[in-house]
Amino acid sequence: MRIRVLALDFDNTIAVNDRLDHDVAVVLQEARGSGVLRVLVTGRILSDLLPLLPSRDLFDAIVAENGAVLQLPHDPHPIALSRGPDAALVAELSRLGIAHRCGICIVEAAAAASHDVLTIVQTLGLHHGISFNRDRLMVLPHGVTKGEGLREAVWRLGASLHNALAIGDAENDKPLLDACEVGVAVGWGSEALKRGADHVIQGSGPPAVAAFIRDLLARGTVPPDLVRRRLLRVGTRENGEPLDGVIRERDVLVTGDSGSGKSWISGLLCEQLILKDYSVCIVDPEGDYANLNALPGVIVHRLDHETDSFPDLERILRQPVLSLVVDLSAIQAGAKPAMVKTLLERVNALRRSLGFPHFIVLDEAHYFLGGPDYAQLFDRELGGYLLVTYRVTDLSPDVLSATDAIIATRVTNRRQAAGLLALVPATPPSSGWVDILAGLAIGEAVVLPGTPELGNVLTRFRLAPRLTPHVRHRQKYIDVVVRPEQEFVFTLQGRATPWRARTLGEFLAVLPQVSEEVFRGHLARGDFHRWVENVLGDRELGEAIRLIERGDASNARNFILRTVYDRYLGAAT
Repeated sequence: MRIRVLALDFDNTIAVNDRLDHDVAVVLQEARGSGVLRVLVTGRILSDLLPLLPSRDLFDAIVAENGAVLQLPHDPHPIALSRGPDAALVAELSRLGIAHRCGICIVEAAAAASHDVLTIVQTLGLHHGISFNRDRLMVLPHGVTKGEGLREAVWRLGASLHNALAIGDAENDKPLLDACEVGVAVGWGSEALKRGADHVIQGSGPPAVAAFIRDLLARGTVPPDLVRRRLLRVGTRENGEPLDGVIRERDVLVTGDSGSGKSWISGLLCEQLILKDYSVCIVDPEGDYANLNALPGVIVHRLDHETDSFPDLERILRQPVLSLVVDLSAIQAGAKPAMVKTLLERVNALRRSLGFPHFIVLDEAHYFLGGPDYAQLFDRELGGYLLVTYRVTDLSPDVLSATDAIIATRVTNRRQAAGLLALVPATPPSSGWVDILAGLAIGEAVVLPGTPELGNVLTRFRLAPRLTPHVRHRQKYIDVVVRPEQEFVFTLQGRATPWRARTLGEFLAVLPQVSEEVFRGHLARGDFHRWVENVLGDRELGEAIRLIERGDASNARNFILRTVYDRYLGAAT
């Protein structure tokens, strides 16, 4: 993770007795020179805070009043992010003689008055909440927090919270720490905040914060052990328990036979990353990821000639809320490596300067990262790669050595299986693992040993469902051969007939030839949709055939043929 945003609480974190720590002020200037955005996030009323700062240019934005007010350096007017103080609340506080102060949005009082203030809020029926900041209480509309205020500031600065690190000391800093990719508490602050933080800065005051920031700036990236464990749901274990995996700070390899479900897994991971607001750049050689554009913030850009320029792509990638699918399916095969090389070089440069895209997905990775010249396109320091290939042995050794997690679908090629298992660290592969890899059904996969949360065992699981339909690109899968025991055998009264199909192409050719009695038997039993779903792994096509099976049988054969043809061959015509 590359740090792009530092979000800092004020009192007791970087300041003591209304004075900003000198060491912190110096390191904030250093951060500015490194291109890191600095945001001050405080519960203080803005007008009280500004006179305490030696220079406004120390911060690229100030979030005040516990997230309710935003001040940008070049805007003379603060921005209210919620409604102002409720007039009835202020009047009642005054009537009862409760000392209080009003900011642009906030109402403050002593924490000792919390019972009386809560009674007033309840009596007036206000949709307000009370939070505490040491000996003070703050009254604001529900939903106003430091985390939400920071979210608005980061959006206006063109950055991402997934490149943000927050530091705080008190209970009201918890939403701030939770909003950022890394949340850090100071050792001299709230015990509750420290329990939920990703890291605790040891020391006794702001100079320790300055030293911590200076160390981060020297590293350039956040150490992996500080990054919050954001889990993605991969599937279900054999015992029925969910299987979740850590992907941030990891390079993941997905491999298996052609047509065995690799792109299904990578698409599943992409969906979850996108819905968690990560920026993802997907290099899609065959057009398998186009349907991800059904998700918010996803743009599919189809390159249609060899000299296509990249300015439009760069403009998209500079937006942290967007994800990009670069569809290369219309480019001639011989021209794709050079285009991918140019694309990865530019994406890596953006990631170095901006911190995003957060993840790069590269399908058919063996074509582009196979030789020593292409290893440099794989930025090992930033990581965050999801590589998909059916020829793992053709990947560069430098790329393979950086792999942190390996997910495999069915692998029947013993040479590829041996090369895959050679990547397993420490634990010698079991002789039965090759057979397990070859025997995986469509919809099944394994995680190879080596990931800390799973230990040194081969973990078999059933894939989680997808939100977007999986695109099986043109004729790519029409001739993929299933194992002999998985072929579709047409039967009559329980006995096998000469008609059978081991590919979708054969299925299209054989189905018109079988007798009506044979066809209707399979139709009534739902055999067609089960084969398509369970063997070929195409749930969307299986559901379409299931509807045909339940309908009028008189023209069902033609409907099934047309449905399969339109899905796999129609797009190519």
